[in-house]
Amino acid sequence: MRIHWHRRDLRIADNRGLAGEDAEEVLSVFVFDPAVLGQASPIRVACLLEAVTDLRERYRERGADLLVERGDPTGIVPRLADSRDADRVSWNADYSGLARERDRAAIAAMEDRGLEWKSAEDALLFAPGSISPNEGDHYSVFSYFWEKWADREKDEPVDAPLEDDLLEPEDPGEIPGLDELGFDEPEADPPAMGREPARDRLETFCEEDIYRYAEKRDYPAAEATSRLSVDLKWGVLGIREIYAATGEAMARVGGEGERDSVAEFRRQLAWREFYAHVLAHNPEMVGENLSGPDRVEWRSDPGEIDAWKTGKTGYPIVDAGMRQLLAEGYVHNRVRMIVASFLTKDLLADWRVGYDWYREHLADHDAANDAGGWQWAASTGADAQPYFRVFNPTKQGREYDPDAEYIREFVPELADCEPGTVHDWPDLSDAEREERAPDYPAPIVDHGERREEAIEAFERAREED
Repeated sequence: MRIHWHRRDLRIADNRGLAGEDAEEVLSVFVFDPAVLGQASPIRVACLLEAVTDLRERYRERGADLLVERGDPTGIVPRLADSRDADRVSWNADYSGLARERDRAAIAAMEDRGLEWKSAEDALLFAPGSISPNEGDHYSVFSYFWEKWADREKDEPVDAPLEDDLLEPEDPGEIPGLDELGFDEPEADPPAMGREPARDRLETFCEEDIYRYAEKRDYPAAEATSRLSVDLKWGVLGIREIYAATGEAMARVGGEGERDSVAEFRRQLAWREFYAHVLAHNPEMVGENLSGPDRVEWRSDPGEIDAWKTGKTGYPIVDAGMRQLLAEGYVHNRVRMIVASFLTKDLLADWRVGYDWYREHLADHDAANDAGGWQWAASTGADAQPYFRVFNPTKQGREYDPDAEYIREFVPELADCEPGTVHDWPDLSDAEREERAPDYPAPIVDHGERREEAIEAFERAREED
């Protein structure tokens, strides 16, 4: 008999670790780990609880159950294996520093007890180290990674274990509530979690929006993105089944534009894997610069940072993104880049301030993606934005939200303003702002001035290095 330890793989289908290699009885367990919860937030724990609850229901539909425990899994899982006469333990690999420390401790405890164990590569189409330059290590430039990733054959989804092989524990335990885990109700509305909502998101996207993805993905009002990031975060969907769905969509394309759109979505899946590979080789990237200057003189003004966090900077597209984060626990990807550039360049605030704020409020927070994205914006990461390229928030808003639909949805103070007024806001006089939207703030900084200051700060840091 085998114990399968669920972590960020909250599904039965397309689960390599759970499927195993041979037909055998499997008892599945999920452990609420205080070390992991110590890095969590209300919205992410709310999503986790709903996903674990749904996973339990999936097991019960198959005549089995999910054993739920609370505490240190490096002790609980080996003891469970001993008490249930299991001879093996399986799980799926994760790549953060915390996860790897936990796994090392778990492996040591299992080997002390004479237990066999196996960590499967499940979260990515290609495991870290499998796509690398000739000299080894990992790719630091995405285009080289993408070329190899795109050309390699992808595995098909993995079959679920037979129902007769899934076991039902006598005392499966209770799934705790948010308050029992020490969390308040989230301020934002969490997305619906579980197998059915996730499959609905995938199928709906692959029926329609995937075919206009290349054209519309940068326009937040178009809502042409998949919203699958939260399902990948918790492993409610398997990456192979998502890729297989894109293959089915590719088979239905009606022209070159649709083909390019499906390929562009796959390219975004590759970006996710690129950052996971970078994290696996550089677990310190969640707190340390990967590249670029080490001694940037971050301004990090508390008042400016607070205005950014609450969506009161006076730059409409920035404020819309930050308010979407607070309302939905989500930010459109183009807008994530805009607000990150504004924090790190216009406000010259340390990118770790933004990373920590995202970690607290995003339902789909992923250490690799978020650290990679923040360091890209801050010009300190792998294949990062050059320090002298600074997003102009006014130009970005005008280009990607031309009718100000997205802005006016999340910034109601501007709801009655014409798009031109919204996009011209930083250039209006105080009298014009007072007349057209008296409750919305004036810009807290001058973009042109701050752009030059940021470039100078990076150049000084480069000279010092």
